[in-house]
Amino acid sequence: MIHPTAVISEKATIGENVTIGPFCVVDDDVSIGDGCILKSHVVVRGPTRIGKNNKFYQFSSIGEDCQDKKYAGERTELVIGDDNEFREGVTVHRGTVQDNSITIIGSRCLLMANAHVAHDCVLGNDIIVANNVAVAGHVHIDDFVIVGGAVGIHQFCKIGAHAFLGAGGIILRDVPPFVMVSGTKNVPQGINSEGLKRRGFDKSEVMAIKRAYKTIYREGNTVEEAIEKLAEQADSNPGVKLMTSFLSSAERGIIR
Repeated sequence: MIHPTAVISEKATIGENVTIGPFCVVDDDVSIGDGCILKSHVVVRGPTRIGKNNKFYQFSSIGEDCQDKKYAGERTELVIGDDNEFREGVTVHRGTVQDNSITIIGSRCLLMANAHVAHDCVLGNDIIVANNVAVAGHVHIDDFVIVGGAVGIHQFCKIGAHAFLGAGGIILRDVPPFVMVSGTKNVPQGINSEGLKRRGFDKSEVMAIKRAYKTIYREGNTVEEAIEKLAEQADSNPGVKLMTSFLSSAERGIIR
């Protein structure tokens, strides 16, 4: 169903069973997959490719030009997967040619009211971003991360899979997989053990990840020393391997 007040470009591609509500605007070079819902007052600019069964609430702005003074109108894009929810006032911007010219959001993510995802960000799957979160440019967030309300994430930071960022924090360095941080200084608080249990990690896997956390944070090791000490465990435990791989690629340093 397309409401008569919606403005839809003839150059847009609309899938089957798509609902576009009152006063929505769909621009040129926008592709919207089957089963998507744009409730009302949603603006989608192109080039943007949206998968299936996504839901966009009122006043969300999707695929707009980025807020980067270097941007000069180059062709860049936004790609969104399937089954995501974008709540009221969410803003997601396209990429820049200074990176890979693309912003990516995976599948089954929930972006709560007034969250912002800047240019060139790459979000994985099953991510929850709470209200008023600001994700700066070039940030990578891996699968199953939870970002608490009003968190600010500095540009180029990487957030590892299954991490948990407590409300109100400012993230200035990379956060390794499974790690839970909280407070305005974002002091590591252990691993996100409750989240791992909910996702089916068994006790032996969780214990191995806890031991790896202690090696990284509680034994006075440098990152390089921690990677070396964890190398043998990484061969037999996927969670530890994920942590050591993340540490090896962290360019901004990690939360300490």
